[in-house]
Amino acid sequence: MSSTTTTVQVPEVTILFAGDSGDGMQLTGSQFTLATALARNDLATLPDFPAEIRAPAGTLYGVSGFQLHFGSGDIHTPGDEVDLLVAMNPAALHVNLHRVREGGAVLVNTSSFEARDLKLAGLDENPLENGSLDGYQLFEVELTRLTREALADTDLSLKEVDRCKNMFALGLALWMYTRPIDPAREWVRKKFAKVPEIRDANLTALEKGVHYGDITEAFANRYEVAPAELAPGTYRAIKGNDALALGLTAAGQKSGLGIFYATYPITPASDLLHALSRYKASGVKTFQAEDEIAAIGAAIGAAFGGNLGVTATSGPGMALKSEFMGLATMTELPLVIIDVQRAGPSTGMPTKTEQSDLMMAVYGRNGEAPTPVLAARTPGDCFEVAYNACRVAARFMTPVIVLSDGYLGNGSEPWRIPEASGLADFDVTFAEGDTAPKDENGALLPYARDEATLARPWARPGTKGLEHRIGGLEKDALTGGVSYDPENHQHMTDTRAEKLERLAAELAPVEVEGDQEGDVLVVAWGSTYGAVKAGVERAREQGVTAGHLHLRWLNPMPPALPETFAKYRRVLVPELNHGQLIRLLRERYLLDAVSLAKIQGLPFSAREIGAAVVELATSETPEAVA
Repeated sequence: MSSTTTTVQVPEVTILFAGDSGDGMQLTGSQFTLATALARNDLATLPDFPAEIRAPAGTLYGVSGFQLHFGSGDIHTPGDEVDLLVAMNPAALHVNLHRVREGGAVLVNTSSFEARDLKLAGLDENPLENGSLDGYQLFEVELTRLTREALADTDLSLKEVDRCKNMFALGLALWMYTRPIDPAREWVRKKFAKVPEIRDANLTALEKGVHYGDITEAFANRYEVAPAELAPGTYRAIKGNDALALGLTAAGQKSGLGIFYATYPITPASDLLHALSRYKASGVKTFQAEDEIAAIGAAIGAAFGGNLGVTATSGPGMALKSEFMGLATMTELPLVIIDVQRAGPSTGMPTKTEQSDLMMAVYGRNGEAPTPVLAARTPGDCFEVAYNACRVAARFMTPVIVLSDGYLGNGSEPWRIPEASGLADFDVTFAEGDTAPKDENGALLPYARDEATLARPWARPGTKGLEHRIGGLEKDALTGGVSYDPENHQHMTDTRAEKLERLAAELAPVEVEGDQEGDVLVVAWGSTYGAVKAGVERAREQGVTAGHLHLRWLNPMPPALPETFAKYRRVLVPELNHGQLIRLLRERYLLDAVSLAKIQGLPFSAREIGAAVVELATSETPEAVA
């Protein structure tokens, strides 16, 4: 290390890697995240992909970013302001400079600031020369040239050499923040084990990045973040889609049913198929269907056959599946539908996050088709939500909708791996020939119900003596035969709705974080959890008495909510939509609440939530806060 460099202890850091979609920024960020997790820091990430498969190199639309916030204390969000921006080209700098805090650091690849690069980024002047970066710590590093020099003796093409510059940047960033380099070395060795030339080139670039930090005198400081005080246990960094996969697999193992997962590829849910395909040895069967309707149809068929049927989608895929969701409701089969939400409508912005499918999840089917809906709050929480959705589906014989989103699906956090013995019991009983409910002639009564849950018997096809009719037409309340009787239809409709009431009675009352009464209660759901938690903490530090109530169950909702609302003067409902939860709360509880809506394809920041809470607490007339 240069004798002019001082190591500075800091409590937390936010880094943003940005460049072309072909520059490997997601990989760079992922490897920095892995090193940070192994350094035992708490963390939260925000991958930010361009929607285009491959936008023209150097353009604003092609910028890919990966933001990471890590620290020695609790980390709830990917960070409001960036401490270090690593910009691989002018477009990455232009798109992301506003996210860097005043006085923050900007590291630019000056090899990519030629006149053509500036033109592609829509810049008339070179920001390295016009004074626009005077308020920041600027580090000019010729990443491309240095990488080419480091790999000059290889037989790789220039294009292959240039692809290694992200490893140079990663090595330098790991040096700057005293992260361990061994995890990245091991990843490169494993990733490129079958291509020794590429493996060795990436390892060389990685080492040269670290070496550059050691020998250059450009950096007055490098930074060190102490390990966080996490609860004892075994941890791993986990993405939301990976946690969903593990939760489903655990449900299949605990119940003994096995998972049948049928899907059609769609961003950002596609990674769930990739993750689940790795668990074949754990009883998981995966099936890529030709379209969304075929996927949910296959999952329903698997449920009829005695498996846990699961399907997943994003965006417009939910609309395509809605008819078969009604079929699962009518047949009363256990089915889990996972919606990794994205910005819409239609195909919208496939790689950007949003919470805009809540109304569709609760109401988006023809006829009266009440369906349980629950939402994950963090990437790690996706495990528990997926596991519980399977339990409810099998216990109540009903489809269940799980709401995640792109922010959770692609974001990551440290996750304490649970003990299998600590998971909630998951016992499943199939109807058998000698115990199944039957009429006087010995025929199965497929819609005779459990007294506690109103679940009908789960009779697997091929079980002797349990032949029965199934389909989308209304059923007789006991025999399962097709029925057009008006009173029977009323009874069956009421019974399917009553299932949700029985489920609601089993839900634990929600717990409020923060002040248990006072000025403002923030009611939220899904991926806004981290920003709301941190924002409420900021407001409380400014003297506002505020609480945070985060809903996991959205249909049905947990008990005692009105009593909780009554303990606060005002209620704020922040959502990444135009106000869908607040409509449900007004409808069900006549709640006088204030909406905070954000529809930008980006998550809330803690600063936004904190400012809204303070504004609402101090304003004379409660109106929608902006």
